[in-house]
Amino acid sequence: MSIVNESGTVRRARYYIDPDASAHELLNNAAELLQYAGGLTELLAEFVHESDTVDCRRMALSLDAVAALTQMGAHCAAEAHARLAWEKGEMSGNAVGPH
Repeated sequence: MSIVNESGTVRRARYYIDPDASAHELLNNAAELLQYAGGLTELLAEFVHESDTVDCRRMALSLDAVAALTQMGAHCAAEAHARLAWEKGEMSGNAVGPH
């Protein structure tokens, strides 16, 4: 969820990656987070279709939750991609050293 602090800066939820997690585990976590976001989106759409009135404050909070879950899933997938690229570089011996 996003939070606006005193200076007007928007902060989003952070997903702290386990440094010992494998790329496979990270991709599983990303898929799980994105499934939660998708499920929440479907639920919100159903509520809007069935409701005569929408509580804008609660809808905004719910949409912030969807955004946070999506952002965390994307961050997790990006970290898995980086780890796979790093492992591939180490295995092929093409790791770039300092110049």
